[in-house]
Amino acid sequence: MEDPFLNYFALGLLFFVVIVLVYGIIAIHDIPARIAKARHHPHEDAIHAAGWISLFMLHLLWPFLWIWAMMYQPERGWGFGHKQGEPTSPKEAVAELEELKHRLAAIEAKVGIEDRAAHVQEGRVGAEPPQEAVSAVDKVNVPATEASAASRNTIAEALSKVGTGGR
Repeated sequence: MEDPFLNYFALGLLFFVVIVLVYGIIAIHDIPARIAKARHHPHEDAIHAAGWISLFMLHLLWPFLWIWAMMYQPERGWGFGHKQGEPTSPKEAVAELEELKHRLAAIEAKVGIEDRAAHVQEGRVGAEPPQEAVSAVDKVNVPATEASAASRNTIAEALSKVGTGGR
């Protein structure tokens, strides 16, 4: 039973397993630093140093380092930059919203859609709208130049039939 070969083999296997585990733990802790390096992250060195600190803190910081490394995208940075086609200031955003409201009102005037929000509040969605109902166009003071009264009534009747299922 006292075979020295098996004793030395077991000792070598034990050292091999310990070395592989230590290398594996170090390799795993370095994943966020490798991600940061691949993405040319501006805080690459800080992530790498925090990874070593996390190694001695039993990987407590490691999930946060992963998130930190993944947040930066080379093509868009942190994702907070201005994208083409978006307003750059709140004033531009409000102006664009107002323009869209006027365009929508003009389209409603052409089609003859009346203010559906008033019908929803009154519980009359799908019912025949009264002839004296105020349209959304009248509320924003956009003139309805192309829609005649007859075509507006015809469209309103068709929409009310669609809303009530044709009853």
